[in-house]
Amino acid sequence: MRWQLPLFAVLVRGPSMVPTLRDGDALVVRRGGRVRAGSVVVARFRTRPDLLVVKRTVRPQDGGWWIQGDNQLIEDDSRAYGVADVIGPVLFRYYPRLGRLG
Repeated sequence: MRWQLPLFAVLVRGPSMVPTLRDGDALVVRRGGRVRAGSVVVARFRTRPDLLVVKRTVRPQDGGWWIQGDNQLIEDDSRAYGVADVIGPVLFRYYPRLGRLG
């Protein structure tokens, strides 16, 4: 078993979370933190385990979560890949501007 830190950083790539997040935003995530509908999270799709994504939770489904991006024009989320397993919620953005996510 590998030991992992409870907090880790991720970098947003792409426009799927605009206007909440933008390409290049750096985030701090709490591994295994509490998640509810509407949370911004880091997750992996069961059908694409190699792909780490930042999305918003919509509802629990099949032991995982249905997740979608805030940009409705981009469908690289559960509409395309199905249920995802959440790694943890995003706590805050630390670059380029410090801020909590709403």
